[in-house]
Amino acid sequence: MNHLFKVLLVCLLAQGVASCQKTSNTRVTKSFNDDWYFTLADSTMSASAIGYDHTSWRKLSVPHDWSIEGEFSKEHPATEGGGALPGGIGWYRKVFKLDEATKGKKIYLQFDGIYMNSEVWINGHYLGKRPFGYISFEYDLTPHLNYGEEPNTVAVKVDNSKQPNSRWYSGSGIYRNTRLVITSPIHVAQWGTYVKVPEITKEGALVKVQTTVLNTTGESAKASVHTSIKDKDNKIVAEATSPLELSGSEAVLDQEITVSTPELWSLHDPNLYTVLTEISLNGEKVDTYTTSLGIRSFSFDQEKGFILNGEQVKIKGVCLHHDLGCLGAAVNTRAIERQLEIMKEMGVNAIRTSHNPPAPELLALCDKMGLFVMNETFDIWSMKKSPYDYALYWDEWHVRDIKDHIKRDRNHPGIFVWSIGNEIVDQWSAEGDTIAKELAEIVRSLDDRPITAAMNPPNEGNTIAKSGALDLIGYNYHHGMYEAHNDKFPNTPFIATETTSALETRGYYDQKSDTIKRWPIRWDLPFDGGNPDNTVSAYDQVSAPWGSTHEETWKIIKKHDFLSGMFIWTGFDYLGEPTPYGWPSRSSYFGVVDLAGFPKDAYYMYQSEWTDKDVLHIFPHWNWTGRDSVDVWAYYNHADEVELFLNGKSLGTKSKNGEDLHVMWRVAYEPGVLKAVSRKSGEPVLEKTVVTAGEPVAVKLSPDRSEISADGKDLSFVTVEILDKENNTVPIGSNEIQFSIDGPGEIVGVDNGDPTSHLSLKGNKIQIFNGKCLVVIQSDRQAGEITVRAASDGLKSGEIVIKSL
Repeated sequence: MNHLFKVLLVCLLAQGVASCQKTSNTRVTKSFNDDWYFTLADSTMSASAIGYDHTSWRKLSVPHDWSIEGEFSKEHPATEGGGALPGGIGWYRKVFKLDEATKGKKIYLQFDGIYMNSEVWINGHYLGKRPFGYISFEYDLTPHLNYGEEPNTVAVKVDNSKQPNSRWYSGSGIYRNTRLVITSPIHVAQWGTYVKVPEITKEGALVKVQTTVLNTTGESAKASVHTSIKDKDNKIVAEATSPLELSGSEAVLDQEITVSTPELWSLHDPNLYTVLTEISLNGEKVDTYTTSLGIRSFSFDQEKGFILNGEQVKIKGVCLHHDLGCLGAAVNTRAIERQLEIMKEMGVNAIRTSHNPPAPELLALCDKMGLFVMNETFDIWSMKKSPYDYALYWDEWHVRDIKDHIKRDRNHPGIFVWSIGNEIVDQWSAEGDTIAKELAEIVRSLDDRPITAAMNPPNEGNTIAKSGALDLIGYNYHHGMYEAHNDKFPNTPFIATETTSALETRGYYDQKSDTIKRWPIRWDLPFDGGNPDNTVSAYDQVSAPWGSTHEETWKIIKKHDFLSGMFIWTGFDYLGEPTPYGWPSRSSYFGVVDLAGFPKDAYYMYQSEWTDKDVLHIFPHWNWTGRDSVDVWAYYNHADEVELFLNGKSLGTKSKNGEDLHVMWRVAYEPGVLKAVSRKSGEPVLEKTVVTAGEPVAVKLSPDRSEISADGKDLSFVTVEILDKENNTVPIGSNEIQFSIDGPGEIVGVDNGDPTSHLSLKGNKIQIFNGKCLVVIQSDRQAGEITVRAASDGLKSGEIVIKSL
């Protein structure tokens, strides 16, 4: 085995193009995302046919979602509930070479997620199948590999043809990241470290590190495990070394290490440490493995709610589905980061991963940005919700899937709750009790964080709620039950796992605004009401019948300490589930932010309640025809009152009374300038204006970032508006915008937030919708200037330059 310890040159060659990296004898982890070939095909194709000519297939990089590239159609079997986009069967193949020096190493291929029913082959050898589209897994390629000039072929079949299998848009394909791991035959197992901090004081934190080491040599060995903890400046602050006897194929080592005067992880200061694990044989390192560590303490209290590092904190959360709007399900770190930035700006401090294991990138970002995560595993147990959903695979796969999920994610400090299920049909049967206990026992064998389930509702007949398996009682909706929680569950704290389901179309306003509507009337009946164009008023006045307006639920949650917090359905609109409408709608109305990432008005209500920043937001726009009066709302904080003016004339001063979260004026409409001034003790705090815009004359482009990385992945999200001659944004109209680009980048998505638009989200044109649309620019791997142009008939074109560095 001496050749394992020398410095070697590892060359991975894809289609004859080498990407070489000099590395030590320890672990090498390399992206496996590039140079795949893809085709949509039928089930008769054989992956084991190594000689199959795939050169005519489309060459691409993963993550990739083929469904988002299709056309919207009510004929697709996914239905509008699944986004009205196509599924099917897809094949991916990749050819690569390995340097002779890698012989004797263990080589693994890791997938963060494939939707769904994936099967994988290497050089014609079948490696396995994973039906669950949201789970991460790896295969050992070692026994079947070629070295030197003889190539290797990986083939992946993805079968998303049997639909509907989801209640929302799933995407299709290798939609998360892949990597190749090359390491010693003696190495840390996949997800092989478990780090927890059971004791924390100002003087020190006790860190327990459990390491699982694999020995694939077939021989006994004596290893040494060195574990060091590094701070954010990469300085070692604590370390320990332990011997490890490797007499079998697997060994587990427990170590205890104390970090002096620890810097705590918190929402406002998410301090992170790194745990470095080094395996040595005969004094030489053979494997290294890193794990993130956050030192913090938290608990849920029956009376005080949620306690973080000794301080009471209200959980202000949102539920998020996994799609990224016009990018579909294909994971992109910057796109996820943008979503989280927009949420944090609203005051959000927690994310629920509804209703499945998320991309690892989301969890890493939450750790870094200071966001808690309720990490959810299943939307379905043994009883189905859709004809071809996970219930088909439950008996064979649920134990392995939940174990893999917990092992993969349990070292993230941001995770503070495990959810074992969402609105499970089994909650109304005897099986609910049995399965809840089984799943909770599995989770507790792997981690000690609280367990909940999202129940609708947790009443006397709910077998999951009565099982005793849960550490937290999770309420989906039923806000009228919250205040009686401690009477019904005196020994189990409260969490509102899913709330609200308010409905809005960004920038659209019905009159009058002071009436509450429930659309549809009942969840189990067809909806024949609403508006002819499938719009919903953006005043906070419409919700689904099982939910509430934004204000209704938050008024209750904010009132009581024992109500630990809430997760709004949803932070962002998402593809699929277009409640209350059916076709031609194809995406949701639930988001506080629309599909393109543009906030709806309720965003500013939360911002006024959930942040310390000064807020004054008045709406709606001031371009109206055919209306005698218009209701004007204002969300504000840090002030006693707001005065409204129209064309210089005061319309009166309003103040919030009691539990009010906004103020309103009913204004006789006349074009001009609407101005609001908030005041504290008579002194102005903020001033905001809304003007009647004229006819559009020009297109304006505003990138969220003017400089991006030339890495082939980074993105700039460019907001597009149309302006009048005074440079006012025109809030109405449906001008079609055509995009073009020059330089080292490409257009990877367009969107406008309209749930009824059927233009391709992967095209180069989109319509302005209520004042805005979006184009997303991705860098390639060359530095330079990317020029983006937006044109519309009769308007002056807009142009910006984005630097790719």
